[in-house]
Amino acid sequence: MIRNLDAIREFIDVSDEVSSALDEGKPIVALESTVISHGLPSPDNLLTARSMIEAVRYSSAVPALIAVFNGRIKVGVDSEELERLNSTAVRKLSVRDLPCVVSSKLDGATTVATTSLFAYAAGIDVFATGGIGGIHKGGPNDVSADLPVLAETPISVVCSGAKAILDLPATREWLETHGVPVVGYGCNEFPAFYSAGSGLDVDDVVSVPEEAARIAAARDSLGLRQAVLFAVPVPNAEEINEADVSGWLKVAHRECEDLGITGRKVTPFLLSRVSELSEGRALKANIALLVNNARVAGKISVALKAATLSADSV
Repeated sequence: MIRNLDAIREFIDVSDEVSSALDEGKPIVALESTVISHGLPSPDNLLTARSMIEAVRYSSAVPALIAVFNGRIKVGVDSEELERLNSTAVRKLSVRDLPCVVSSKLDGATTVATTSLFAYAAGIDVFATGGIGGIHKGGPNDVSADLPVLAETPISVVCSGAKAILDLPATREWLETHGVPVVGYGCNEFPAFYSAGSGLDVDDVVSVPEEAARIAAARDSLGLRQAVLFAVPVPNAEEINEADVSGWLKVAHRECEDLGITGRKVTPFLLSRVSELSEGRALKANIALLVNNARVAGKISVALKAATLSADSV
């Protein structure tokens, strides 16, 4: 995937707050917008987005929620723009959708792929999300665009593993094959989104933001181009037994096939059905991990800026 970052920057508008933070070298955390438009039901979507923004601020970093409005990439949305994302007219925006959305001057909600790309182009080095995309079950060729972008974009992504609806072993193998480090943040297993563990190994383990920042800084010093995934388990109070999740997913997948749902509609359908089948437990876990990841990302961003300043002073 060949990209011209200078060309992409021509389509980016940065909010005053984020622009000032970039100029002053403050820690910044990018946030995706698909969670608002396509990930969570209303009004939980907007409430969660605001909670994530506040979690980043509480960690002494500047939040930069990213979206596309009228074909222009906005890094750092205001309250009015946040409300605008709560609409069915907002298109889910992965890399393949960029030419169509930009040329038609549409609104778009960014995924892990496009948020990572836009954040890096804007000069932001930390991004918080829920779960990354990956390889779908039963379809080894059905690979999310998130994966190749993460393999080529040197950004630090704080997540709770990959979405539980995916083939986690295949996704973990893809990351290993393409050189994307997976670091457990306070855990020694790749999280399974709603569950803390999946039985899959991580490449390293850190327990404090400073350790995470040193890994990200070393990646940059080595000139490597891959993202680093910092995998944070769902908070204990909201964790769901993996067997329960597996049962709900089997039902949801069967219904999805029976209804003939395909393409970009699959993930929202499965997540919605799991939430319904779990009687809201999955939704609570999703919200809890999103807010927690934003908090952790803020701390890592602060530590990374401190490490950079320290290195510059030597």
